[in-house]
Amino acid sequence: MTSRYMKRALVLARRGLGTTSPNPMVGAVIVDPHGHVVAEGYHKKAGGPHAEVVALGRAGQAARGCTLYVTLEPCNHTGRTPPCTDAIIQSGIRRVIIATADPNPHVPKGGIERLRQSGIEVVVGDGADEARMLNRPFFTWSVVGRPWVTLKIALSLDGKVATTTGESKYLTSAQALQHAHELRRQHDAILVGSGTILTDDPHLTYRGRRQGSDPVRVILDSRGRVSAEAAVFQSESPAPTLVFTREDTSIEWERELFAVGAEVIRLSPGSDGHLSIPHVLSHLAERRILSVLVEGGPSIHAAFIAHHLADRWVGYLAPVIVGGVGAPSAVAGTGFSLDGAPRLHIETVARHGPDVVIDAQFLWTHAAAAVPSHVSRMEVH
Repeated sequence: MTSRYMKRALVLARRGLGTTSPNPMVGAVIVDPHGHVVAEGYHKKAGGPHAEVVALGRAGQAARGCTLYVTLEPCNHTGRTPPCTDAIIQSGIRRVIIATADPNPHVPKGGIERLRQSGIEVVVGDGADEARMLNRPFFTWSVVGRPWVTLKIALSLDGKVATTTGESKYLTSAQALQHAHELRRQHDAILVGSGTILTDDPHLTYRGRRQGSDPVRVILDSRGRVSAEAAVFQSESPAPTLVFTREDTSIEWERELFAVGAEVIRLSPGSDGHLSIPHVLSHLAERRILSVLVEGGPSIHAAFIAHHLADRWVGYLAPVIVGGVGAPSAVAGTGFSLDGAPRLHIETVARHGPDVVIDAQFLWTHAAAAVPSHVSRMEVH
């Protein structure tokens, strides 16, 4: 059971969606002994003040003797900001209610212990499931050591992503496209294969009002097929463009991409001759990229699913029938038996213009970042 004050803190935390990475989203609420909310705060962006400090600053002397509700264990180290534990102790807060402990292995622990040693009552677990659900990318990166991966697919009602002649642009509506760009804003990186660059020539940028940094653009090109003249390299976005390729691709091709601002990263191929998806994700995790939006194509989707490295599926279903035996489907490869087919839990089903958007989670997702069954829900709008 989540208290109403922690629910409010979780709502506040979500306001930082798309702007706090590589930090988690955190919200805080200060409540006096009579149950009145004294002050609130949330973490707006990486490098900015943490949620607890924002709330305490707004409360001032009124925080003394109060209870602080916060969605993640307060930090106990100096990074880009001072320790939140110091601010809490100095404020005179009597009790701290924490949704969940900080799982990040790269920072010193001890926030909970420090508060208790200072005579502050600490309770952990109020809204723990919801807090982990809110910060699934952060928990996946911290616990599993890789980014949280979302597969994004636009497809026809009969499951096709393009016609037999390769037409795929404008399959879905302008409303769905707007939602897809918001999805881009919520991720640290956008990843596509070379086939998508060659077929669609996308810019891989966020077209809405900029609230944080543009996502890093990631291209998987094992054979060095992408041209330096592609639109993705002509964009004015300051976001880096990373091109993963095999060790044996042309040096001259690498120089051409370097000249247009791309960084080429060479990896040893797997046994099948293709780039290793686990190695790509490991490299991105080292760069503190917590979430990746995979936009195709079908072979790339198949590779992530085959390695059990997809966490979320967002499918944009257009009310159109494409047909055709040769028309590509969302996931390429040899397919699965029904017994071995990946299973997903549908979280939400929503309408965006004439299209339906299905947001689902793969059931193999790591327990630390998974959505508990009693928290998950299916909403139809």
